[in-house]
Amino acid sequence: MAALPRLCRQAWEPVLARARGAVVFLDAAAAEALHWGGGGAGELLAAGALGVKPLPPPEGAAAAGAASPRVVFVLSGPLRGWAAAAVRAVLETGSVRCCALLCAGEAEGGEPEESLRRWMGPGGRAEVLLRGAPLLVPLTAELGLLPASAGIVPPAGGPRQGGPGEPGLGALPGELRAAGRVLVGELDALLGAMGLREECFAVGSLSRLLAAELASCAPARNRRRMATNRAAVVFVDRTLDLAGAVGHHGDNLAEKILSVLPKLPGHKTDVMVNMVELTALQTPDEACSIIAPGCLAQPNDPAAKALWESFMNLKQKEAVMEARRHLVEAASRENLPIKMSMGRVTPEQLSSYIQLFKNNLKALENHCGLLQLVLATVQTLKHPQISKWDNFLAFERLLLQSIGESEMPNVLNQLLTMIKPYNERMPDDYTCEDFLVLLVYMYSVVGEIKGGKELDKAEEEVKKALAKAICDEAEPSPLLQKITGCDSAQNLTSQKATDAVDKIFKTLRDISRARMHMKQFNSIHNPGSNTHQASYKPLLKQVVEEICNPDRPDPVDIEHMSSGLTDLLKTGFSMFMKVNRPHPGDHPLLIIFMVGGVTVSEVKMVKDLVATRKPGTQVLVLSTALLTPLDAVELLFTTDHPQPDTDI
Repeated sequence: MAALPRLCRQAWEPVLARARGAVVFLDAAAAEALHWGGGGAGELLAAGALGVKPLPPPEGAAAAGAASPRVVFVLSGPLRGWAAAAVRAVLETGSVRCCALLCAGEAEGGEPEESLRRWMGPGGRAEVLLRGAPLLVPLTAELGLLPASAGIVPPAGGPRQGGPGEPGLGALPGELRAAGRVLVGELDALLGAMGLREECFAVGSLSRLLAAELASCAPARNRRRMATNRAAVVFVDRTLDLAGAVGHHGDNLAEKILSVLPKLPGHKTDVMVNMVELTALQTPDEACSIIAPGCLAQPNDPAAKALWESFMNLKQKEAVMEARRHLVEAASRENLPIKMSMGRVTPEQLSSYIQLFKNNLKALENHCGLLQLVLATVQTLKHPQISKWDNFLAFERLLLQSIGESEMPNVLNQLLTMIKPYNERMPDDYTCEDFLVLLVYMYSVVGEIKGGKELDKAEEEVKKALAKAICDEAEPSPLLQKITGCDSAQNLTSQKATDAVDKIFKTLRDISRARMHMKQFNSIHNPGSNTHQASYKPLLKQVVEEICNPDRPDPVDIEHMSSGLTDLLKTGFSMFMKVNRPHPGDHPLLIIFMVGGVTVSEVKMVKDLVATRKPGTQVLVLSTALLTPLDAVELLFTTDHPQPDTDI
């Protein structure tokens, strides 16, 4: 299998080859792919780029933006919609005479070269670069994200069908259909770059449509004829198990860092690490906007990359010990006066080691990537949200017990007593966002609920209390602003809060019905017994165990998507003859594609399961996003779904 990080570097080669003397414009998803997998903006500048700028440029900057007669545009998706409008705005300033474009899929209005030349005016030269591998974010060697599709989430109640009898993605409403086509195109490009001939399987309704499209679209069929390496691609709908996305059961340092530190501006995955500790600056400003933040992505620093892999793959205690070991080794190499101590690693101890690097510029420069990751660890372990993490875990365990023993109304009544208005809240009390996380966990775990007056009454009480709490916020958080569509406490009326909460509960009911059609994977709740506590059994774990089952039973809920007549004949004959139907466990490489996001804990679980149950099989996890509990809530409940648009 071609290594993911190597493929990501290859994707940037055509851009690097044309960067000399040009200004490079990137959309947000392309910038994120460059940040994690292409060596960062430094790589473009080292190749001779005059500057690296965002697309679309900030208001009024389009004219000033292309001060150079040569530009290179890098788009994560096709040249259409807002992307076409942004490229056109830069080219129509008249200063650009030569441009190159790297993009995915088909362009709006036919040939992209023609459009680019038309927008530049007479005498302009345009080149559209052939793209091999897609612009991926390689978070580890076995985990890749497609940032261009970060906004896709399977509708909680299953996708709304468009016209009757339309197969594949044609059945979806416009926005989701366009987004689905981009995703399948990206995946096809990746499988092509890896030289794979895949069989497609699906768990869930949107996954079924995506897998059918990948199995049957002409470019993928042609590619498979030439490819030699076999693989199974299994698409899984995130909405079938949202407890995995909002739960706190993972004992993982990377997951906690990503959940509690603030996001790096413009990024979906990376976070800001406060670097003040490495300076002599004395500042009361918590965020300290004077000093540029550090981050987790260190594509050019092997030691930092190795430590990040440890954060992703080890338990928290082991990962923190690895952070200490790396720091001690770096200090020893720089001859810094380090006092090695054994036993438990504390944030204070790590901070004292970091201080040794502070006044030694050479040591700072040599180990800057490593220091950013260790600072992220210290800031996470000291963060007030971390003590709350354990409270969440305890409450989730209590919920699993209660759901087994009593009906949903009783569980909602338990929750009701904990909802407090802003001015009565203590630091460990749950905020409005925290309640949304708990509600998603509850409704996803419980599965289909018996309706009735008692449930309606309990839901109404929680809705009233939650709407009031949202209204009472001194200033709504960015997430509450997105959910309610109000950017300040003044605009947030009681009616707007009530409407937002009504919508949330409608989605919650859909979430509880998500596994209704499943025969084998219809429950993620283990009710427990006299001897065992109730527990959560992740849907993804059930899927992977089924794939790795040595008895190879015909999968019930893992559907195989046929790619043509031969497959259909095989499936037809297998009803009355002994023909081996395609099975996802038959291939040397297993690719799990989580549609709608995946968590760090889930990736580790998949890797561990395959390593123990099917030792010879390689595994790769791909997804649209890496989720923290609040990311999942945002994807589900925000009013402006970040779906790619189909028109300018």
